[in-house]
Amino acid sequence: MRSIINEKNLKNKKILLRLDLNVPLERNKITDTTRIDKILPTLNFLIKEKAKIIILSHVGRPKGKVVKELSLKPICEELQNKLGKKIRLIDENIKEIKNKNFFNNHNEDIFILENIRFYSEEEQNDNKFAELLSNLGDMYVNDAFSCSHRAHTSICEIPKFLPSFSGLQLDLEVNALNKITSEISRPITCIIGGSKISTKINVIKNLILKFDNIIIVGGMANNFIEYFGNSIGKSIKEKNCHKIVEEIISLSKREKCKIIYPEDVIVSNNLNGSPQKKDLNEILFDEMILDIGPKTIDKITKIIDNSKTILWNGPAGYFENSNFANGSIQIAKKIIENNKANKIFSVAGGGDTVSLLNNLKAVNEFNFVSTAGGAFLEYLEGKSLPGITALN
Repeated sequence: MRSIINEKNLKNKKILLRLDLNVPLERNKITDTTRIDKILPTLNFLIKEKAKIIILSHVGRPKGKVVKELSLKPICEELQNKLGKKIRLIDENIKEIKNKNFFNNHNEDIFILENIRFYSEEEQNDNKFAELLSNLGDMYVNDAFSCSHRAHTSICEIPKFLPSFSGLQLDLEVNALNKITSEISRPITCIIGGSKISTKINVIKNLILKFDNIIIVGGMANNFIEYFGNSIGKSIKEKNCHKIVEEIISLSKREKCKIIYPEDVIVSNNLNGSPQKKDLNEILFDEMILDIGPKTIDKITKIIDNSKTILWNGPAGYFENSNFANGSIQIAKKIIENNKANKIFSVAGGGDTVSLLNNLKAVNEFNFVSTAGGAFLEYLEGKSLPGITALN
């Protein structure tokens, strides 16, 4: 995989730059700019090298149709403000534009094509559409790690037609994930949450082979609590997961990886109710588990203190309500404390985890925070990502 940062003589080269600008929009207003902020170094590098830039990206799932609410216009405006550069949005149908050398007609150096998913060919990984797009540029750069698990035209097919490179953010993502899965400083601990074990079973199994501790929190911890004979009341849980839990525990024993799940919890009768601390044998049928308790927090923070590498994917509870955010906050604080003391290498990823760290204004307090969801997990699972394979 060749990085664009090592390339010489980019002046006046037309760069097809695939970014993930799939940011949350409410009434055409961006509510979280994290994904935009993370790709600014690549754009600034290309601007400094005097390259000509054509951005490809998407928002939402328009399913091959033009959806006005999913236009990249507000994102184009946000990029203009952050870069201090004029960016022209090309909203005409790319298949109908005859003169596609945009830079001959205008003085601008940066263009952005309208939502690439407005074209059905994008998600079909269409070779002819890739050839059409490749005619716009001299080189291709993928800086959309979070889309690189998708076999889509702008991710996988364009590299067949142009010299292709990785962007700065994609390099950071891959290097950080390699550091926690290949270049390991032990002891290494994974804190993993989410509501479904089945979506993360292969990730957990892969990490058991490499990690010393796997701490299960969030909704999936309820399956472990129930497996060991405790009532979980009306807490969320995934059905038919007894065998999955059994498999995880069996593998962890064989590989000498410790599986940790909550010893005590915070419960309430509903998502907006008052928090109440409970030991596992005290949970009533009409209560739901919404956070980890103080004994569990203490246990987790001690494990973090004894770790040299931390991977965090998934909050410890229903952090959207401050009554049930304490477990996640204490985990974040302990990682940040050890990070500042240079005691650990820390990587966090996944939408909810990033949202939590944004709320705490702590995104920059980790060694690396990934905005990728599916790609992040599939890489940890040991899968080959189509976008990375295409660059190789």
